[in-house]
Amino acid sequence: MLSLHTNAAALSSQNALAATQKALSTSLTRLGTGYRVNSAMDDAAGLQIATRLLAQTRGMTVAQKNTQNGISMMQTAEGAFQELTNVLLRMKDLATEAFNASSTAADRAALQAEYDALGIELNNIIRSSAFGGQRLFSDGTTTDGSGGLLSAAITFQIGASTTETMAVNTSASLTALTTALDQVAGTYTNTGVTGTELTGGTNAIIDTINNAIAAVGAIRAQLGAASNRLEHVYNNLGNMITNTTASRGRIMDVDYAQETANSTAKQLLMQAGTAALKQSSSLSQLVVALMN
Repeated sequence: MLSLHTNAAALSSQNALAATQKALSTSLTRLGTGYRVNSAMDDAAGLQIATRLLAQTRGMTVAQKNTQNGISMMQTAEGAFQELTNVLLRMKDLATEAFNASSTAADRAALQAEYDALGIELNNIIRSSAFGGQRLFSDGTTTDGSGGLLSAAITFQIGASTTETMAVNTSASLTALTTALDQVAGTYTNTGVTGTELTGGTNAIIDTINNAIAAVGAIRAQLGAASNRLEHVYNNLGNMITNTTASRGRIMDVDYAQETANSTAKQLLMQAGTAALKQSSSLSQLVVALMN
């Protein structure tokens, strides 16, 4: 029907052109940003899932840093215990030499002097060992294994949720160690005294030193086991981060091959729609032709 008031063809062309323009705008936005989902309007459910995956990925990334920091902290403590072992081994050498029949009183006095100095160093290692500004085995004044970071159970956040934690408790082993060190040398707790372990004691001090060495080994074994576990946690987190990131990418990232084809098709439709709108607008001129 020819009509001056209503041009159905033009209205249809306008609607089609508006829809094509909107689709083209969306396509160009995706090509420009690289994301298939740029707002909740693009994919409400997909955006929700992708945001949840992103939160998990970021949490696991921080957890990876936590595991590495935890390993570094325990390696620092383990290094201190390695030096404790070296000191105790030297003290055992001195004790073994002191209680030999060929050693004179003067020899034992000289050996005791070094033994006392080593006892003071045991004190220094326990009081001063620290990581990131936190003392590990003491508050800096005590030598009984209290007040330090490892004097109580510690917890590592090894995942993105509240349940993903790892507890390490070396407090009992640390207390046993400091007790053993106290029995090894009087200068461990009182650096101002002169010891008598080698000049007035018996060779039983050798067994006492062996007990201290065993106590060091026990806490080092705990720290080593915890560090190994954190290494496995780190590797597993890396695997989960890789796969979670890939999953989020499949939701959020634009497929350039597909979207480029869509954009080209929409541009062609825009050109065709514009031409159709121009032609449909000229239909009203046929009414004038009929009236002439």
